[in-house]
Amino acid sequence: MPAPILVAYATRYGSTAEVAEFIASTLQSRGLSARCQPAREVKSLQGIQAVVLGAPLFMFHWHKDALRFLDRFRADLQSIPTAVFALGPTTEPRSEKEWTDARAILEKELASRAWFTPTSVSLFGGRWDPTKIGFPFKAFAKSMPTTDLRDWDAIRAWAEALFLD
Repeated sequence: MPAPILVAYATRYGSTAEVAEFIASTLQSRGLSARCQPAREVKSLQGIQAVVLGAPLFMFHWHKDALRFLDRFRADLQSIPTAVFALGPTTEPRSEKEWTDARAILEKELASRAWFTPTSVSLFGGRWDPTKIGFPFKAFAKSMPTTDLRDWDAIRAWAEALFLD
């Protein structure tokens, strides 16, 4: 059996975990071995053939668990094909400036690890659920509507194109 693809993720409120699980399922539907795991729980990349790393953008940064994953497995990731995704904008109507700014944040975070050269990078819309927000944002958040800009067709298409040889 071929070595598995690891779909590692960081999440604040569960939305990125759902996307990571969907990506792992999509890879499995292509006949690939894939497993999904929170990035902070990964102990080793031994025996992994490729990695997909995903995390949300929040407060002008990519989730710290994703950045720590990159730092922790720097030596391994230099020789393992790695794809990256981020969940970003959550507001309707869609604002091109918000998407451009989100892409710039992700690019800046990845550029801070100049050694890292992902095979693919993608930005998808995120989900905003004010009922899941904690202090200190709760008072501000409850006035905002729930949104879900995750484009499952785009996520599937991206995942299907990963690691094609």
